[in-house]
Order: sequence, then structure tokens, then C-alpha cells
Amino acid sequence: IIAEYGDSWLPAMHLSRGMPNRFLARGYSTARHTKQSYERVLDEFAMHRACAVLRTSTSEACPKAMGAAVDGGFRIVEFTLTTPDCLEHVANFRAKHDSEVMVGCGTIMCQQDAEDAVEAGSEFIVTPVLIPDVVEWCRDRDIVCIPGCQTPTELYNGYKHGAPLQKVFPGVAGGTGWIKSVSAALPMLRLNPTSGVDLDNAGDYLRNGAASVGLVAPLFTPEAILAQDWDQIQANARRVIANVEEVGPLKR
Repeated sequence: IIAEYGDSWLPAMHLSRGMPNRFLARGYSTARHTKQSYERVLDEFAMHRACAVLRTSTSEACPKAMGAAVDGGFRIVEFTLTTPDCLEHVANFRAKHDSEVMVGCGTIMCQQDAEDAVEAGSEFIVTPVLIPDVVEWCRDRDIVCIPGCQTPTELYNGYKHGAPLQKVFPGVAGGTGWIKSVSAALPMLRLNPTSGVDLDNAGDYLRNGAASVGLVAPLFTPEAILAQDWDQIQANARRVIANVEEVGPLKR
């Protein structure tokens, strides 16, 4: 996939490469992250407990689909670097919704990805796998990092490296029962499952020990994206948020 970025042409996965100063004029940098901003991100996750995670192959669909999720009630969103023009969308969405919607960036694979995402305006970082140097880089700069982990050992190692939330990815056999068992055995963890979470069971994951959940394909269905059916995505979002709000905020 190729996406236009100013006068350059770069692979969509690496739009951030070589141009971090593009976003500095907007006032975002690692220096803006403080212990207070770190705690605010965790407070937002504890309050809202659901994140809209968007992966799409077209840049044009990205802001419209995410806008529909926000119109449906989501207050935490994640753009992934596999989406064309991802960092542009992060920057634009942050500028449009700052203080109303918390914006993060996912599919971060290295420290440079993390730095570029933060400079674009990302308020938190998500990795698909446990990458210790990225977790530690974020920890040392008061940036919340949510690493993808599959096993209890990986989840605990993510916590030990400095991740205050741990993404359960990919989905695990047992679903909510697995989350309940691991969260009970390792109460210091704050689990954030994504795969396996759908429009109707999000509340069940929260009731069984998940600190928060991420919604991906069940929220942004391929059919709705292809048909540009933003009303359907908004309806999906309302359905999820209703289930999440029945459970209520997490006590930190």
C-alpha cells in the first residue's frame, strides 16, 4: 500500500519515518507528557473502559469511520500505523477533539515509531507484541504504553517493564473465563482484551476482571467500511457503549 505524504511517497506502514518535525509546530512532543498527563490517561481508561481501534486500508475512510465511533459514544480511540496516513489522522483528530476524546496510536514496533506517534499528538502508545525497549522508553517519559501480550508470563513481564495496562492479544481460548482466572491470580495487572470482544460481550469481559476493552472488527465491520455506512458504525458504537456503561467505571 502506498500513500502520498506531502511531496514524498512512502509505505503506509512507515509514514512517520524521517519527518517527525512535521508535527512539532502543533505543539506535541515527548516533553509535554508529565506524571499528571500519565495519570490522566489512566483515569480516562478507568472512566470510559472502551477503546475504538481502527485498521483500514484506505486513508479516506479513516476519519469518517472513527468520527462515527465517536458520535456513537467512544471517548478513547486508537489509530494503527497500518492505516495509510495514520499520523496525519492522529494529528488532525487530536486537534479537532482535544480534551473531548483521547487519541492513541497502535501497531508501534520500535522507539522511533513511538516518538513519531507522540510528536503527532498520540496520548498513549499500543504495541501488538511485548517490545520491552518501547515499554521502557515510554515509561521513562511518562507515556502510557499498552503492550500486546498472549500469556500470563508476557502480561506480567509487560507490567514489570513499566506498562500500566496490558493488551491481551490475540484472543485467548476461554475468553471471559481466562480473563477472570488471570486477573484473580495476578491482581496487579490491568488487562485490556481486544480480540474476542464484540458488541454484546464487552460488558461481560469487564465484569470478569478486564480493566478495559478494545473494539476492532466488530465495531468497524469490513462491510460497513466498504459501503461507507457510517450510520452502522455509529449504531455499533452505541450498542457497545451501552453494555460498557452498565458495568460502570473502574476504581483505580
